[in-house]
Amino acid sequence: MSVPTTTDPVERARDAAARESWAEAYQLLHAHDRHPSRGLTADDLSVLADAAWWSGHVDESVTARLRAHAAYLAADDHRGAGLASWWLYYEYAGLGRPAAAAGWLHRARHHLEDLPDCPEQCFLEMTAAEEASAHGDHGTALAATRRMTALALACGSPDLLALSRQAESRALLAAGRRTEGLALLDDAMCAVSAGELSGMVTGWLYCLALTQCMEAADFARAVEWTNAAMEWCAPPWTGRPPDEDPTATAAMTTASEESAAGTAPLPMTVPSGENPFRGVCRAHRVEVLDLLGAWALAEAEARQACREVPVDCLESAAAAYYAAGDVQRRQGRLEAAAVSYGHAHELGRIPQPGLALLRLAQGRADAAVAGVDLALACRSDPDHDVLGRAQLLAARTEVALAVRDLPGAARAAADLDALAGAAGGDVPLLRALADTALGSVAPAEKRPGALLPLRRALAGWLELRVPYEAAQVRMLLAAACRDAGDEEAARLELGTARAVFERLGAVPDARRAAALVGGGSRRRLPGGLTAREAEVLRLVASGGTNKDIARALVISEHTVARHLNNIFAKLGVGSRASATAYAYAHGLV
Repeated sequence: MSVPTTTDPVERARDAAARESWAEAYQLLHAHDRHPSRGLTADDLSVLADAAWWSGHVDESVTARLRAHAAYLAADDHRGAGLASWWLYYEYAGLGRPAAAAGWLHRARHHLEDLPDCPEQCFLEMTAAEEASAHGDHGTALAATRRMTALALACGSPDLLALSRQAESRALLAAGRRTEGLALLDDAMCAVSAGELSGMVTGWLYCLALTQCMEAADFARAVEWTNAAMEWCAPPWTGRPPDEDPTATAAMTTASEESAAGTAPLPMTVPSGENPFRGVCRAHRVEVLDLLGAWALAEAEARQACREVPVDCLESAAAAYYAAGDVQRRQGRLEAAAVSYGHAHELGRIPQPGLALLRLAQGRADAAVAGVDLALACRSDPDHDVLGRAQLLAARTEVALAVRDLPGAARAAADLDALAGAAGGDVPLLRALADTALGSVAPAEKRPGALLPLRRALAGWLELRVPYEAAQVRMLLAAACRDAGDEEAARLELGTARAVFERLGAVPDARRAAALVGGGSRRRLPGGLTAREAEVLRLVASGGTNKDIARALVISEHTVARHLNNIFAKLGVGSRASATAYAYAHGLV
């Protein structure tokens, strides 16, 4: 590392920027700009804008960039003015000011489009590709990315070449050319992992790659790049990954306490000197940890991400809040889940299908149906965010079965199966979701053959190491085994599922598994009880309130009360304590 020998603060700031020591560069230039001994050049103002952004001063970054553009324009430097204009478009778009962003994009084109080929034009082509993909014009998008690649090769910039590979990868994925798209993404990420790129482009590509992997349901790549991204984001003052850093650990402890209370602060700008990509990458990590079943860490990381996300990346904070809501819902902490989904909604995310499944757990089936149907209708482009659409269809199947809408459940499962089929055989996450849905619908329709898709689904979830979904499939398998007369296999599946639910902290599911362990015996139930009444009685005996039982069995509290009246009448008892004693005396618990 070079050591600056000059006392000139601007020279020292330039040296700090070259070393990507952005907090140092910002402090030097900011102080000099307030009490200048000489004015900053257009290039120095661009460095100040970059340093301000890295240090979490987004407004100052925009102000410095505006001044840089004016300075380039005064010097008749259209390349410099064009690049400054493009960055202003990018920053204004991130700040939620689309009109200002559109104006600066128009200016960038005005400055650059009529010039001979130059590196700055790469950013125009990248934007053109994004706009074409958004309108479904995949041919135009691919043509733009290939012009970008040609420009990057001509100027010999590793940063621009990696960005062009990523842009083409995104366009290919949007066009349904999955194998080619992922191969190009891997190519771009090689430059990232080899440390060949600048910090800005490294962080940029991590964010883009993680988003692409999750949208494409490529869970294995998402896990790999999430871990790599968080290692790269590790604070330089410790050299350790964030989850091993004492500062981060203390923050996570505080976050866990807040989440237990169902409260959380809205996102804040990152403190000066931290990596602005850290919160964004952590938000992606939360989604991965959620699927892997590391729920306590996922929730703590979600709270921490919302502190670290820059103000121009609030969609990442929304994703983190949503993932925290999913964890809380599965744990039976329904009020906390509602708060988290509410925060996600405030930040612009439609909190589905999690909110629909929350309403179902609360016994509000009509709200669940309406929520998931509206979310599906809002997804006009089925090729964008394949995983998001698949999760909505899986939830639609579950909700439809809960309200006895068998045709609706069958349609949703068939659509999910078609979606997985269209993606090809190399997307195990989609295939596992589809097989789960197909296997859940078959018994409800009294059709044979539920075991085969459920066995495939279980194998898929186990291979992906997604424990909660695997345990849910075991519950479905237990029911199918009982229907086939194999009580021993049913008990094995229920016992394994119950152990997984208890380990994860999925309290309602663990109670349901416990209630079902003895619920499928073919022997005649005592007292003339029905199978459902026996389930309710077992949950009463385990200490469940009417509300607990309603959540566990996905029925209303009114229905629970009706079952209890019938149970008391049939058994000749007048209290929950007497009913519990009867359950133990007759081997129901």
